[in-house]
Amino acid sequence: MQIEWTEGGVPHSARWRAEGGAAPPRRVQLVDDTLTADAAHRLASEGTGLLWRGDYQNARQLLQALARRIDRPPRSASKKARERTARGALAEDAPPAQAFHLHRQSQAQRARTLGRLLIELGADYGIALRRAPDLRAAIAEAWGPADRAATTVVSLRELLGLVGAHEWRKKGVEIPALGGPPHNRIHPHYGVFSPVRGEYIDLVAQAPLPAALTAAPQHESLAFDIGTGTGVLAAVLARRGVPRVIATDQDPRALACAHDNLARLGLADRVELLQADLFPPGRAALVVCNPPWLPGRASSPIEHAIYDEDSRMTRGFLAGLRAHLAEGGEGWLILSDLAEHLGLRAPGELQGWIGAAGLAVLQRHDIRPRHGKAMDAGDPLHAARSREVTSLWRLGAAAA
Repeated sequence: MQIEWTEGGVPHSARWRAEGGAAPPRRVQLVDDTLTADAAHRLASEGTGLLWRGDYQNARQLLQALARRIDRPPRSASKKARERTARGALAEDAPPAQAFHLHRQSQAQRARTLGRLLIELGADYGIALRRAPDLRAAIAEAWGPADRAATTVVSLRELLGLVGAHEWRKKGVEIPALGGPPHNRIHPHYGVFSPVRGEYIDLVAQAPLPAALTAAPQHESLAFDIGTGTGVLAAVLARRGVPRVIATDQDPRALACAHDNLARLGLADRVELLQADLFPPGRAALVVCNPPWLPGRASSPIEHAIYDEDSRMTRGFLAGLRAHLAEGGEGWLILSDLAEHLGLRAPGELQGWIGAAGLAVLQRHDIRPRHGKAMDAGDPLHAARSREVTSLWRLGAAAA
């Protein structure tokens, strides 16, 4: 996909890059340090792409100024409305599901507006702007080597996110369930969801392993990790002594990330990675799945770790689980009940899916989230988040 503009009376074009697949802006205006934040806000709100030709660090400051203007209510709004906007409140009297959808719409519009401040990258991923850092290594890590055939235009917001992902990958995320340092860090790749919500990992680390797994001969002791992502749950199972784990994912990025993490942790010989939609062939004594928690359509690839449209993965896991369980085996479904509190899934609907799949609940382990948003009274979804519980459902084949 190409983006086009005119510069010095000469038509120009470049490759357009957007992680979420957004189309390039139809109108592109060259801008520099003389552009005021108010003018930038007006142009970006109207859909104009602002191709930056000034100082790189000033572009970063302008992006911050745009964010403040988007988050600030209009001066004509009432005092109460300004206070509600300042604390992030949305549709106080709206049903939870409506408030959630309004919140997503607001966030999507915010992202679109901020995404219209654009940076041109050279054919080698270099940035020919004053005070621009050398980001070529971070960009190549996410996108692959530069083909040196064309320049690329990307939003500054996305570029900064890419750089942030590069730093996360270098630093890694400490996972106490994997043991002590230095071999307890997971390094998420760009586009692969980071395991920053540690409570679901703790559930998998603490739940008793099924007897069918521990009693089986070592060569038959097998677990499946469905939708492995960074490989963190497969690593936890291996560290718990499971001799063999088969971990699946559809996303090549996730499989590459899991491969790197398992090799770094010294577990590559215990975990086999397989590109698959849900289950690998065969049966296992333990089948673990931590699907996306919210029914909804993802707006970018990384959001597939959060949003499961029509609960496809959750329902698919439950529907196929019995056929992939060894005799006496268990399926572990790790799922938050936030969808119920937001009105996106009816109370009891999950249990209905479990029963319809010929499964029975053997036990349920619950934990309260510890992430910042669960404690943030200013979050627009705080009423739902404050009641959220994450559960590990231990499931087995129902009696005939």
